[in-house]
Amino acid sequence: MESKEYLSYLVREIHTTVVATVDDAGLPVTAAIDMMDADEGGIYFLTARGKGFYNRLKKRGTLALTGMKGTDTMHCAALSLRGKVQELGSDLLSRLFEKNPYMNEIYPDAESRSALTVFVIYEGSGEWFDLSKKPIERASFTFGGAEEVQEGYFVTDGCIGCKLCYSKCPQKCIDISSKPVVIRQQNCLHCGNCFEICPAKAIVKRG
Repeated sequence: MESKEYLSYLVREIHTTVVATVDDAGLPVTAAIDMMDADEGGIYFLTARGKGFYNRLKKRGTLALTGMKGTDTMHCAALSLRGKVQELGSDLLSRLFEKNPYMNEIYPDAESRSALTVFVIYEGSGEWFDLSKKPIERASFTFGGAEEVQEGYFVTDGCIGCKLCYSKCPQKCIDISSKPVVIRQQNCLHCGNCFEICPAKAIVKRG
């Protein structure tokens, strides 16, 4: 999938996410926040200006979130992202209420909605992780011009072709048909077993 498809999936299929921000003591604080819309500008959500969540967003300008969809661990897809946020005010409130009509039950009239403000996550990076696939499926993406950073384990030219990494890989996602061997990033758990067992220290961790 492309970045816009991941963002759309987050809004349409997951919707309710656990968002982490940082307080004045540098400690993480989580909140359940609905992601209400997505377009080429980013992902949109709203909050009330009287909440601590609002204050943390304004002070830090960043957040991280995770959302999951599925019936249990082995039939579940998760999407995580972190990024920069910007307050947009009330101009998009009517659009978000139209696309999320349940909000009318929480804030039923214009007077009660006067405390609300819209934020956009306009730049960030994310990760898709699907345990329902065999082997598991993983993908990274960026949006809003964020720089892509490689994460995970990678095999260098120091590989001696002993194949011990493959023997310890729970997903068998290492191609041992060539030297150096190649880790299939789209199926890797990032468990680090290959890194620990490599006698040549030819596997490096990035990110």
